[in-house]
Amino acid sequence: MIQIPDEAPEVTFRNGLKEGRLLLQRCADSGRCFFYPRTVSPFSGSSRYTWQQASGAGTVYSTTVVRQKAEQGGDYNLCLVDLAEGPRMMSRVEDIDPAQVTIGMKVTAFIATDDKGEPLVLFRPSEAAP
Repeated sequence: MIQIPDEAPEVTFRNGLKEGRLLLQRCADSGRCFFYPRTVSPFSGSSRYTWQQASGAGTVYSTTVVRQKAEQGGDYNLCLVDLAEGPRMMSRVEDIDPAQVTIGMKVTAFIATDDKGEPLVLFRPSEAAP
């Protein structure tokens, strides 16, 4: 478990990404991890939680292809990923044709930066992960 000084949970999460770490909150009462960052546990209503680094392992829960013109960046995948620690998060699977992403596919998280230089969590198929 990672002990982090009190600050807005979103700030802690973003700072973790900037350091190359995907952090999840763990409810001190239920022991369950949750995502998105928030001040109280969705399981117990308690504000007692710790932070832990996620393994990065996940499984695609659902997937769709968002169609765009090539000059707008082309098609991309949008999916929900169940993390090994329990939470589900929305993201994209990269390094694969968007139409080839399938439900049940094993994926691994990585941290990239968007066009504004902000960190974000993306996934790639586990066999393609470094």
